[in-house]
Order: sequence, then C-alpha cells, then structure tokens
Amino acid sequence: MKHAAVGFRVHSGWTAVVAVALEKAEPRVLARQRIQLVETFTYYFRQPYHTAKRIGADKGGEFISGVASRAKRLAEEAIRSLQSSLRKENYELSRCGLLLASGRVLPSLDKILASHALIHTADGELFRQALLDASRSCGLAPFTVKERELVDTASRTLGVRRDALTRRLTALGKPFGAPWSQDEKFAALVAWLSLSAGKKT
Repeated sequence: MKHAAVGFRVHSGWTAVVAVALEKAEPRVLARQRIQLVETFTYYFRQPYHTAKRIGADKGGEFISGVASRAKRLAEEAIRSLQSSLRKENYELSRCGLLLASGRVLPSLDKILASHALIHTADGELFRQALLDASRSCGLAPFTVKERELVDTASRTLGVRRDALTRRLTALGKPFGAPWSQDEKFAALVAWLSLSAGKKT
C-alpha cells in the first residue's frame, strides 16, 4: 500500500481535514472534509471554556472534560472512517499533521477562567489535543508545527520558494472545487510536511 497522511487545521468545534499522498514525490490530495468535533454545533459546546466561565469552575471542569472526551470520540470515528475508505483505494493512512497556535503551556483551570485571552486559547487547544489523542489511538504518527511558522518551514523543508508553494497549494484543490480556502490549503500543506518528515525517520 502507498502511504498517506491527513492534515488538520482546527477551529472551535470543527476542523478542516485533507488527506495527501506523494506520487513521484509530488503531493496529491486524496480527500477533503470538514468534521464536527461537537455533537451539538452551538457556542455552548464549541467554546467549552467560555461556557465553564459562565457556569463556574466546579461544574465547568466536568463540562470541559465531557466536551474533550466527545471531541476525541468524534475525531476517532472520522479518522477510522477515512482510513477505511482510503484503504479501499490502496492507501494506508499512517501519519497526521496538526497546526498549533502559540504552543504555550496553559495554567490551571481557575487561572484560565480568570483571563479572557487564555479562555480563547484553551478552547482551541482542547480540540487540537482531542485530534492528537484520536490520531494516536488510530495509529497515526503525529507531526506538529506552529501555524505562523508553517509556510517558512515548508518552503525550507520541501525546497520550494514561497510564491511557488502558494501556487502549488492553490492548484492542488482544483479537482475538488470549493471550498478550497486557507483552511484546506494549510491542512494539505501540513499533511505534505508530515509525509516528508516520515521519509526521514
């Protein structure tokens, strides 16, 4: 089987998903999806730390744990489904790429809830961690990079100039049509990087 990787660009409660394989060292998009990481797509669940602030730290901690657990389960179901469909096309989905935000270590819950900026950060980190945990449960080797460093890292690692890289990412989505926004482009790029990193290990 040919190797494939999936890339994620995460938002609160959902993620862009792009699966990529290398064909003669060139990336090829195999699948594009957007998957929900909450069962009920409302701000109450999509922004769990905001909700915890409203309901109080005691109940909030339990609520956050529940959202994280369900997000991992939904992500795992989506990944296993994608693995199954790609396997039928002779591709083994064995790696994942995930874009990080700041990468800062978060403090305790009470300190997070005391800071509006940290609440926003924590909401995003919850869903990123759920995807990482789900990916590992599905046997995917993880690759992470900070989003603000993605294009420079890719240009350097892949040996492609930034302007040429932008054109190639745009062209990758043409067979699929819309949506092929920055979400999908960046998800495809981090998946491509993940495959490149896998070839070096």
